[in-house]
Amino acid sequence: KVKQACLFCRDSEIPSNSEGGLYVCMNTFLAFGREHVERHFRKTGQSVYMHLKRHVREKVRGASGGALPKRRNSKIFLDLDTDDDLNSDDYEYEDEAKLVIFPDHYEIALPNIEELPALVTIACDAVLSSKSPYRKQDPDTWENELPVSKYASNLTQLDNGVRIPPSGWKCARCDLRENLWLNLTDGSILCGKWFFDSAGGNGHALEHYRDMGYPLAVKLGTITPDGADVYSFQEEEPVLDPHLAKHLAHFGIDMLHMHGTENGLRDNDIKPRVSEWEVIQESGTKLKPMYGPGYTGLKNLGNSCYLSSVMQAIFSIPEFQRAYVGNLPRIFDYSPLDPTQDFNTQMTKLGHGLLSGQYSKPPVKSEIIEQVMKEEHKPQQNGISPRMFKAFVSKSHPEFSSNRQQDAQEFFLHLVNLVERNRIGSENPSDVFRFLVEERIQCCQTRKVRYTERVDYLMQLPVAMEAATNKDELIAYELTRREAEANRRPLPELVRAKIPFSACLQAFSEPENVDDFWSSALQAKSAGVKTSRFASFPEYLVVQIKKFTFGLDWVPKKFDVSIDMPDLLDINHLRARGLQPGEEELPDISPPIVIPDDSKDRLMNQLIDPSDIDESSVMQLAEMGFPLEACRKAVYFTGNMGAEVAFNWIIVHMEEPDFAEPLTMPGYGGAASAGASVFGATGLDNQPPEEIVAIITSMGFQRSQAVQALRATNHNLERALDWIFSHPEFEEDSDFVIEMENNANANIISEAKPEGPRVKDGSGMYELFAFISHMGTSTMSGHYVCHIKKEGRWVIYNDHKVCASERPPKDLGYMYFYRRIPS
Repeated sequence: KVKQACLFCRDSEIPSNSEGGLYVCMNTFLAFGREHVERHFRKTGQSVYMHLKRHVREKVRGASGGALPKRRNSKIFLDLDTDDDLNSDDYEYEDEAKLVIFPDHYEIALPNIEELPALVTIACDAVLSSKSPYRKQDPDTWENELPVSKYASNLTQLDNGVRIPPSGWKCARCDLRENLWLNLTDGSILCGKWFFDSAGGNGHALEHYRDMGYPLAVKLGTITPDGADVYSFQEEEPVLDPHLAKHLAHFGIDMLHMHGTENGLRDNDIKPRVSEWEVIQESGTKLKPMYGPGYTGLKNLGNSCYLSSVMQAIFSIPEFQRAYVGNLPRIFDYSPLDPTQDFNTQMTKLGHGLLSGQYSKPPVKSEIIEQVMKEEHKPQQNGISPRMFKAFVSKSHPEFSSNRQQDAQEFFLHLVNLVERNRIGSENPSDVFRFLVEERIQCCQTRKVRYTERVDYLMQLPVAMEAATNKDELIAYELTRREAEANRRPLPELVRAKIPFSACLQAFSEPENVDDFWSSALQAKSAGVKTSRFASFPEYLVVQIKKFTFGLDWVPKKFDVSIDMPDLLDINHLRARGLQPGEEELPDISPPIVIPDDSKDRLMNQLIDPSDIDESSVMQLAEMGFPLEACRKAVYFTGNMGAEVAFNWIIVHMEEPDFAEPLTMPGYGGAASAGASVFGATGLDNQPPEEIVAIITSMGFQRSQAVQALRATNHNLERALDWIFSHPEFEEDSDFVIEMENNANANIISEAKPEGPRVKDGSGMYELFAFISHMGTSTMSGHYVCHIKKEGRWVIYNDHKVCASERPPKDLGYMYFYRRIPS
């Protein structure tokens, strides 16, 4: 599986840099550095490891003093990265491999055909010749990895006059506005399925295929000049469509034109864009490299700068530092048998690499003198590689698992989702971002109002272009630019729109129209307006500037603006006030649920078997912050119609006194608990089979641990073992678990009042400590850079390069990170 790097640390990513080398378990084929192989041996009892080491030697000099002519080095047989610090003209590598038997560290040199059994020799050869599993993340290996659809060449497209607008899409069957797919035969826009990453949908695109047989669909929002996400329902997999440009043009989407901007020139041909790159990266300024703890960069794996920028900002926050790096011994000791598949282990490994300072050391004086003598001018900062981390956090995600550029804001929310789902006991560092938004919706005809609350993790500010303070300069620049383009003369120096931050904040707080508003007072659709306020203020406020949009011709556009973002931010005036005197609430009547004809049969008998509750929909709702039992009831009483319909049920019933009580149904003997055990239900009705408990206790674990782990994993033995290793805090509560087991009324625990989403409310005064900037015309291209204020000065993190910032471009950022000022 993994032969290139230790699963717990960075010391052995390049074995020539590590005195201990790399130890590969001959049972699991996972790799460990010298410091961590003992931990794996103690945990598993596995005693046979292959020890890999790369030696670096200075090349033998010829009589004239130069190195001997290059020739193929047969002593290099490991698929490992070489050390970029060493000049290949002066140094050569030699790989060494041997078997090591623990605990006595008995060594057997390899190859050793005479002494080793044939099967062992074959296994050793397989390990030595295996390729790194992360090579697929390299930029050059992504081409042609998807099959070409057999339906692409002769795809039938109906001449029905459908034209797709560049925005404002919604599902034709359920009005959903995310995870939408355009059928390439008839132009229907329908939703996909719900996924683990909160990409919502009710499966209507698939239902449409089953009804009509139209095989290909493209995901809206992924269309770029280089292609798009295309799925074949008939072939049941993502595919390539070589004729995608033609198929999209049939519906008015000019994909090929998206290669250029409005004037037909490519990004790198436009002088203003070059200027943006120079300003944000502080090019032309001699920047001083920074070294030590917290000043370690991340290597770019090929369009992975969005990930690097977000992670640098995340691990500058003390709560994340404490949750992962502060708990390093505990997380590593209780990691599952395969740490590559454990989020907390990989977060801890990455955080330790960034914060320890072990991988960001200044060059010693002798190395500097040697470089000057050799007239070498290469960067001293190599950074650490996030390959293993990226492989885990992006698995099963169609966008982040690709090698294309992504939106840093989308990755931030994806990361928060992963942190929420993999919390360490009761500790959840993402609590610092969570806040409640109060939404006030008013019926324009009756003037009645409804107040609701929702959870959010960032504040999205619109760009108030109409408030630009240099409109005359912009008009003059635009006229000069067009004249220069027409006469093929050099473009004038860029003039950016200067937008007051106060105007963006005002635009955020202004009322907005509600599409398809259903007034419960009129019991019909009507005009409605919505205003949003903060029901709570988070500990850390993340502000996104909404710079990206599409033109009418589907060309991606970016508002290249300068916004005077404040160092100190006061949003206390945006605090929610709730129902005001004189306001009359809209009646508590739910809108009629529109059920597609092909789905009505599913609601003929609303009392479905509790074991058939769609747990994926339950999880999606629970991750929004609603009580688990309420989510189960919502999915149950809406007949498994999907998370969106269940969400409507929650909004209508959330004020009821039994909102979060366990689901009870006549004829099923009380509480429905068939699926609740997945989330840690502890009643006696969830007693695990004794034979499985006996298997776990025979491994040395306490009975209380075995019972708790099996209850939390729906009696799955393998998942229960992983659960025990990743939940050490339950070992301390063993007496409590045993007492519950013997308590006939154990299920009274669930009668406690439900808690809402955990928020850390406080003052609305903040100070800026980090921001992420984007260069390029859209989130699907370009480059990201992060600036962080540390120890009283700004520092720029540009992939592997970490330097003191001289002119931080705070006015050109895309995402801003503010911390609360204690009142």
